[in-house]
Amino acid sequence: MSEYRYLRALPDPDSLPALRPEYAHLRPAQGLGELDPPPRILLLYGSLRERSYSRLAVEEAARLLQYFGCETRIFDPRDLPLPDQVPGDDHPAVHELREHALWSEAQVWCSPERHGQITGIMKTQIDHLPLAFKGLRPTQGRALAVMQVSAGSQSFNSINTLRVLGRWMRMFTIPNQSSVAKAYEEFDEAGRMTPSSYYDRIVDVMEELVRFTVLLRPHAEQLVDRYSERKDKDQRVETHVEKAGLA
Repeated sequence: MSEYRYLRALPDPDSLPALRPEYAHLRPAQGLGELDPPPRILLLYGSLRERSYSRLAVEEAARLLQYFGCETRIFDPRDLPLPDQVPGDDHPAVHELREHALWSEAQVWCSPERHGQITGIMKTQIDHLPLAFKGLRPTQGRALAVMQVSAGSQSFNSINTLRVLGRWMRMFTIPNQSSVAKAYEEFDEAGRMTPSSYYDRIVDVMEELVRFTVLLRPHAEQLVDRYSERKDKDQRVETHVEKAGLA
């Protein structure tokens, strides 16, 4: 992982003080599909503050995903330029973000709520992920979990927007979601989330994300196969007769 400049190292990856392991499935997707290789999950957060609660929530999610047998990457958006700021998006942070998105089988998006919406940092990352890139699709067909943190009472504005964006990016956004109210009260001085119903919900969401990722893994390409795109590319579909060699 050392060749990547814009990944955050996950502190204390094996420490889960708020988790009650006797109630957690070590492999929540067991029996739903192949677990090898480990599901690959990219996590994005939406704040550059030194004590960023969206980043801290993402780190808790990444620890849980690793506990569930996944491989995770957390992208650091600190040097990401604004969309169209650099001609051709020719910037190392943009290139790396797209590479991580292509690597991923699923993603986690977590934004603070600011003025009732996702932050510009969060939107900038999503805006740098094109629907199609060099014949490849960085988001299409991938599972997505959405989360938000709030300074005040519980709200769902940011996660509702993230759901709209996930649909636009042709991702399969899972039903469950996490919204952490008064996030400043939910983390200790070391930046670790304390036991609470908010933490339990993040566990729920990550379990569900692993299940959907494994379920979709063998079918993602077929599920997003489109008539209009085949028509544009003149990719004709063989009939059952042709496939059987009877034509």
